Amino acid sequence: MNLNPVIFFKGLSDETRLRCMLLLSHEGELCVCELTSALDDIQPKISRHLSQLKQAKLLLDRRQGQWVFYRLNPELPDWAKQTLDKTCSQNQAFIQPNLAALKKMAGRPDAPRCN
Repeated sequence: MNLNPVIFFKGLSDETRLRCMLLLSHEGELCVCELTSALDDIQPKISRHLSQLKQAKLLLDRRQGQWVFYRLNPELPDWAKQTLDKTCSQNQAFIQPNLAALKKMAGRPDAPRCN
């Protein structure tokens, strides 16, 4: 995959999209309802941001019953994966509240986790 750095960084330029990408980098795969809960935001807003990331080819999705799960595009170039991994590992305090909210979420969909 030949990813234009402008497209990649534009995808990360919004805080909601950045948090989604970092949570997906950390967790491997999450459904829209999990991201909604983790980010304490409304589903239409989260879905709009996920759609933008998918259109930029940064994310892939899959349907499992009523759930739509998102994950990082495995074809992201190494530099993009490394940027996300490093940002996630060096900024745990940034996503810690989101991870805590995710952990407390009741009724999480049962899906195989990548992580």
